[in-house]
Amino acid sequence: MGVIQAILVSSLSDTVAFVMIALGVFITLRVLAFPDLTVDGSFVTGGSICAVLISNGHNPFLATLAAFGAGLVCGVITGLLNTWLRITALLAGVLMMVGLYSVNLVIMGRPNIPLIRALTIFDSVAGFFGTARNTILIIYVLSAVALIATLALSWFLRTEIGLALRASGENEQMLRSLGADTDKNILIGCGLSNGLIALCGALVSQRQGFCDVNMGIGIIVTGLACVIIGEALFQTRSVPMMLLAAFVGTFLYRLIIVVVLWLGLSPGLLKLITACLVIFALTMPFIKKKIRGEWLPPAARF
Repeated sequence: MGVIQAILVSSLSDTVAFVMIALGVFITLRVLAFPDLTVDGSFVTGGSICAVLISNGHNPFLATLAAFGAGLVCGVITGLLNTWLRITALLAGVLMMVGLYSVNLVIMGRPNIPLIRALTIFDSVAGFFGTARNTILIIYVLSAVALIATLALSWFLRTEIGLALRASGENEQMLRSLGADTDKNILIGCGLSNGLIALCGALVSQRQGFCDVNMGIGIIVTGLACVIIGEALFQTRSVPMMLLAAFVGTFLYRLIIVVVLWLGLSPGLLKLITACLVIFALTMPFIKKKIRGEWLPPAARF
């Protein structure tokens, strides 16, 4: 029972830490139908800005908020590359991801910034309640942030602007014919998505006690895995249920990773396992239709 409890606690801690990556990927991939690869860069941008500010003695809450703002800027720039310069969404994301690697190095001034002795939001909350920083407190803090972000996103997607974002992803041409500004919707969606992901990078950096310039590698695949696994379990178009699917998918993904590590597999295989999970989740609908003998069109090339 002790091992199972430890696995579940570790999985839950990772889930509330990384669920905003799934929410960010959900906005661009499912709401906007915008394949944004900026994620790998904006995740580190949030962490690097937060780490630099905290290590220089600034308030950790303001540093975390600044990380969110930096992510917004990164997402808006990606959207501008697509809407103003007419660069395809995929290539715009790749260009931003590559460019942000150098930007993050400039922000940090070195490849790694330790935060072991710095005052983070977890230390501040622990001091406020007169307790020590521990795993349970970290879970509570991250759960509160994740819950606020999820509820805010659920409300936003049901507002007039949120409905316009969803309509842009479903049928952009129809929305343009009605006189709507779909370019603005792309900028809002990409900014909000990368803002959440940068916020996640800031929280993860404070949780693990350091920010590294390479910690964003593969984050987009992680987000995809969480979203796709959740969608495989929840076949619904309701906004609250889709957000719940992202949370459940994140938990199952982190649970699989924790179990794999507990079984003794090399951490170097985690990216391969993630890729296999995504492939499995993506091919399940194809396999089901093949079994039923249904015809399927060729896969999109671009």
